[in-house]
Amino acid sequence: ELCIAGAGLARGYLNRPELTAAKFIEVELFGQTERIYKTGDLARWRPDGNLEYLGRLDHQVKLRGFRIELGEIEAVLTQHEAVKEAVVVLWEKENNPRLAAYVTPRNLTGLTDLSGLTTVLRTWLKTRLPDYMLPSSITVLEQLPLTPNGKVDRNALSQLSVAPTLSAGEWVAPRTPEEKLIAEIWTAVLGIERVGIHHNFFDLGGHSLLLIQVQAKLSAEFDQPISIMELFQHPTIHLLAQHLTTKSTKPTILNRAENRRTRKTAMRQQRQTRTQHRSKDKD
Repeated sequence: ELCIAGAGLARGYLNRPELTAAKFIEVELFGQTERIYKTGDLARWRPDGNLEYLGRLDHQVKLRGFRIELGEIEAVLTQHEAVKEAVVVLWEKENNPRLAAYVTPRNLTGLTDLSGLTTVLRTWLKTRLPDYMLPSSITVLEQLPLTPNGKVDRNALSQLSVAPTLSAGEWVAPRTPEEKLIAEIWTAVLGIERVGIHHNFFDLGGHSLLLIQVQAKLSAEFDQPISIMELFQHPTIHLLAQHLTTKSTKPTILNRAENRRTRKTAMRQQRQTRTQHRSKDKD
């Protein structure tokens, strides 16, 4: 945490003794007691001797067991030559918390492919941050929303959609019945509207906990055991559909899945019929 000391240090907050006691403390520096002010900013020394600002300490979040300083991710994003500003927030809707990054480009007028920039930035982050710190989505904005006092409005950003930007050039819709079934499961688990057969599960915001949900749903729908390792090894719908199709030598997995769905539909209809009969008996 960045702290300030010296002869010009303020005496405290006016009429706020508790906050003053928390922020203005006495510590021993260089053999003598100094009164310092805790700014709440996170910073680090660079090899060249300069201080690098990383963000606010109160922007530290906990996600899937890891403590993450959002400012560290923002700092890496702004190191890219195409990025002017970057803000990362924790998106906590739909019982699937995830990191969402928002950036403004240095040259918006010359930028024609927004999804291309997000792909470049995703690759940039992968080589510089651990997996648990990678944002599930990167959104390019013309400008960041601001509060009345000129600060970035993180609450406004947290209300925006975190659906990944899919490039039209990369978009290939599911074609086979197997691909369509896998896509249906992916969109439900990931909480997104659509997915192409060549998009990587983990680039769409997927992680190990969501992969377990996918495993359970796929194993049930295709009526065969599917391991987590198989899903890691085949991270796109196209690869996974090919693998599952060639894996089975028994009646096609599609037929088994359709039969299972037919049974479920019949059971639902039976329950509805029984409910209707009970209602008539009461009348």
